[in-house]
Amino acid sequence: MEFSDVRNFFSSNHRGMINTFRRDGSAQTSIVVSGASPFEGDDGPVFVIVRGTSAKARHLRRDNRCNVTAVADDWRQFAVVEGTVTLHDYQNTDAEEMRQMLRTAFRACGDHEHPDWEEYDRAMVQQDAVIVRVQPERVYGLIR
Repeated sequence: MEFSDVRNFFSSNHRGMINTFRRDGSAQTSIVVSGASPFEGDDGPVFVIVRGTSAKARHLRRDNRCNVTAVADDWRQFAVVEGTVTLHDYQNTDAEEMRQMLRTAFRACGDHEHPDWEEYDRAMVQQDAVIVRVQPERVYGLIR
């Protein structure tokens, strides 16, 4: 299975989980809102870590492997992408580019506009948000 086989599923099913890896190799699972990457050259999932100091952000900065699972509302269908990530934050990305990327990722992860983009921009800076772009290495799931 390739990401192209599950792209539409990720585009319309935004509830899911991410597994990152602790220093001892054990998995740490978090709930995320994800989508199919809208960024040019990407063919994988994307999501935003709202707090750059979170465990998942720390884990991904140390070990860039993860898996992202998207589930249907009824939990009867799912798609999993295992891969490595590229992280974008305010330390490695120009502030204006980051602002635009965060808005683009928000739309991809929810299929709607934010009611107050300026408030969203301020919150993302304050919370040191991180955009996670996953490069698929293994894709599997159950989609009917």
